This record gives sequence, structure tokens and C-alpha cells, in this order.
Amino acid sequence: MININNLFNNENIKLIASGGQYFVYEHQKDLSVSPWSAVSEYFMKEMNCKKRQVLVQLNNSACKTQAGAMQWVAGNIQTTSGVTGVGNFLGKMVKGAVTGESGVKPEYTGQGFVMLEPTYNYILIEDIAQWGPGVVLDDGLFLCCDMSLQESITKRSNVSSAVLGGEGLFNLTLSGQGYAVLESPVPREELIEFNLENDVLKIDGNMAIAWSKSLQFTVETITGKALGSAATGEGFVNVYRGTGKVLMAPTIPGTTMSNKNGPEQTARTSSNGIAGSVASSLFNL
Repeated sequence: MININNLFNNENIKLIASGGQYFVYEHQKDLSVSPWSAVSEYFMKEMNCKKRQVLVQLNNSACKTQAGAMQWVAGNIQTTSGVTGVGNFLGKMVKGAVTGESGVKPEYTGQGFVMLEPTYNYILIEDIAQWGPGVVLDDGLFLCCDMSLQESITKRSNVSSAVLGGEGLFNLTLSGQGYAVLESPVPREELIEFNLENDVLKIDGNMAIAWSKSLQFTVETITGKALGSAATGEGFVNVYRGTGKVLMAPTIPGTTMSNKNGPEQTARTSSNGIAGSVASSLFNL
């Protein structure tokens, strides 16, 4: 039996979310400050820039995490790499390389606690069953999930959708019954959720952080014609068609208006103006 003091009864550590076997704890302020960091730490607290940690409470259950995410483990818990052979290891490494996630994900099984490292990112706990056939994740979102979930790789329908859309050619997809924990660039309160029923969603830029596997993802010009798109000041847009759900982060860097009344460009944006519209015709979009 394990008794943990100064965690669950710590006034500075607040439980802010939970789902399944996952609990999100937020440090209300950083108490380990020096005279040189006190000012910045004070304003970080005021602007909701706080450290958050995920506690996994295993009850004869199992989970897998990003490599290096574990801070401490307590209880009767066995840890494995999830690698069953050379071929399996190489396959995992390839998947990790193309999705931006760790290829080998440590697996924890048993009864006890697994605490993950602190992060300033915002934590989302998702019931994957609510995403129908599965959820496609933007690179770097995965933190941990139930062992019952299946991982697969979703490939773009064409190369142009990856290159022009500011997205990778491959994405990690989770499916099945269970929960997954994601690291989001914005809090859930700022995420916009679109539920499509045989409809179309067009987004200028790679602001969608997750979308249903059932949706078809393409990159197109906003008007369908190169000249018309150039005239509107909009180049390429990410298009999601069909029935499913999309989570969009509208306040990530690069989404504010510039002095020229147009969205600011980032390195991964999908708007490329006239040059992008010309390239569109080359890819037959």
C-alpha cells in the first residue's frame, strides 16, 4: 500500500480535469522562484501559463506514453518497451519518423500510479469512441493513451495536400474504445468544434489539431479557380469533407490580422497568394 502526501492535499496543486484513468493536475503558481525569476513567474501565473501534469491511476489496467514522458511510478507496475522483435522495432521507428511522435512508446501495466513530466501545454482528455472510426492527430499532440486503443498511420490522399496544406504526409490515428491524452497549443475553452454531416469545412491554415478519420482531407483554392483565389487574397485552404468532427485552435500564432487586413503568414500556413494559386494548377487542385 502506498500513501502519497502533499499531492492530493496540496492547495497549490489543483485537479482541473479527469477522464477514464487520467487526472490533470495544475500547479497554481511556481513556488521555486528566485529574486531574478519572481517577476516573470508572477506574470506567467496571471496569464494562465502554468505547469500541468497528468497522473495515470492504473487499476489492473495499462497505458502507453510518449517516450521520456514519465516522471515517477509508484505501485505494482511493470514497464515494457512494447517492442516484440527487430521487425517490430523498425516498424515503430518508421511510424515515429513520419508522424513526429516517439516510435517506441513505453507501456505500463498493473496497479498504482504513473505521473508524467510537467508541461506548459494544455491537456485534453479525449474519449476516442466519440470520434467514430478514429481520430487523426496533428503532429506532436499525443501524450498517452489506454492500451486498448489501436494506432495506425493515415496517409494524405495526395502529396499536394500535405505540401500545400502545411501538414505532414502522414499522421498518427487512434481508434477503438478508450481514452487518449493530448497536448494542445491552446486551452479547451478556445477550441472550436465543428460537427459535419455530409458537409464541407474550409480552414485557411493548419489550425485543425484533430479531425475524424471519416473525413476526407484535401487542399484547394478558396474559389476553385487560380485567378479568382489570387484576387481574393486567399490562396490554399485545408478542406474537410464528409461526416465527422474537427477541433480547431483559432488563436495559435499566425492567426491574427495584419495591417493589410489579411491573416499573417507562418512557415506552415496554407495561404500562398498568387504563387500558391499558380502551383495549384500544377497539382490539379
